[in-house]
Amino acid sequence: MAELKTCFVIAPIGDSDSDVRKRSDQVLKHVISPAVEKCGYKAIRADQISEPGMITSQVIQHIIDDPFVVADLTGRNPNVFYELAIRHALRKPLVQLIKKGEQIPFDVAGTRTIHVDHHDLDSVEEAKEEIVRQIQALERNSSDIETPISVSLDLQLLKQSDNPEERSLGDLLAAISEVRTGLLSLEKRIDNPENILPPDYFRHLMERYGSRMRRIPRHYVFELHELAERLMMRLESGKMDKADKNEMLELLHRFRRSITILLHELES
Repeated sequence: MAELKTCFVIAPIGDSDSDVRKRSDQVLKHVISPAVEKCGYKAIRADQISEPGMITSQVIQHIIDDPFVVADLTGRNPNVFYELAIRHALRKPLVQLIKKGEQIPFDVAGTRTIHVDHHDLDSVEEAKEEIVRQIQALERNSSDIETPISVSLDLQLLKQSDNPEERSLGDLLAAISEVRTGLLSLEKRIDNPENILPPDYFRHLMERYGSRMRRIPRHYVFELHELAERLMMRLESGKMDKADKNEMLELLHRFRRSITILLHELES
């Protein structure tokens, strides 16, 4: 049997017996290890490195040299993102995952990330299957790897090129990147109501209308939720021809009308 290649696991580890350590151990054992082994890799995490020497240097060496990396972004651990940035800069194969329900950090939100709930067996199986699919896809064509750092470096090279066409392409791609960043920022603001309504004002609304919330017809709430999702899908699609613009205006009109009805119910 062929010797397994090494897949280094970047993950929050935490103290012994901490909730962070328990989750990390379970995700490693039940999600990452079986998935990468199916592709011919053995998963190893920083605390499992047995060679003598400075642990930080060994971790960085694994990140640089190992043919594959899996990074668990759960909890926004600073060490995880430091190590992830090194791998991103190298533009070498990696898979990102995060606890289901957690928001993907803004700086890496454009990179495909697997969501997993390690307490849900169906979610575990789906995550393992997706890890396998991504590994196999990257093994077939590692030239497809793009990271926030590699994209930024490519843009800088284009914008500094002696070729006018390449410089123009660099400027165009930079503009598209800024639009995408704006959309991601908008999504982040919408995901957290306190980014749109200041906490004090939000509390004022709850104090004033909280006792009346039960009187609001449920279909108003459902319609608002549905319209908000459709608006976000439109924004994420990146399309904005005449038909798309008209649909956006119609959705915004319906959204405003639904909010007006909702406020009327609250005031009555």
